[in-house]
Amino acid sequence: MSYAIIGFGKIGHALAKAFARNDIEVSVATTRDPASFASDAAAVGPTVIPKTLAEAVKADIIFLAVRFESHAEVAKALPNWKGKTIIDAMNTLAPLEELDGLPSSAVVAKAFTGAHLVKGFNHLAAAVLAQDPAVQGDRRVVLLASDDSDAVAPVAALAERLGFSPVNLGALAEGGALVHARNGTWGPLIFQDLFKKAS
Repeated sequence: MSYAIIGFGKIGHALAKAFARNDIEVSVATTRDPASFASDAAAVGPTVIPKTLAEAVKADIIFLAVRFESHAEVAKALPNWKGKTIIDAMNTLAPLEELDGLPSSAVVAKAFTGAHLVKGFNHLAAAVLAQDPAVQGDRRVVLLASDDSDAVAPVAALAERLGFSPVNLGALAEGGALVHARNGTWGPLIFQDLFKKAS
């Protein structure tokens, strides 16, 4: 299984740190030349590999960590995303009329034709997401939601490898609504730092 992070701002850096901490290779890409952020990637760790967008989208599981407004441009990198799993780690306060009344992840799913889409890793602030998720024996929770039940298992398995405790909220319009903004208001679980107690 191969992994990529598209976007190398605060959330992209935080995700890259999780991969580096666990010695898991991950590609990172932006719309810029990889040479322009190679030193930043090297500072995170040797398993964080700067690549072009065209190279990075060859990965099996891809985190979207760009500004929400930029996701459609990223989607143009492939004509069809069949066989790819997209993890939507983005947040937006875009008005409902701009989203056709849908959760923002449902809009993203339309743009990435054929992909399996999972909303996840978006409810934590970047500074929190960047921290070691193991705290006094407990594990920090990451919340996942998807309309594609088969897509959640591999993302949950990756979250476990990264040291987190995944919690499946169900479909985007149901439990997933807890981690989506609606009508200019953050979902009730966004920015909540939750932990699963060690058994």
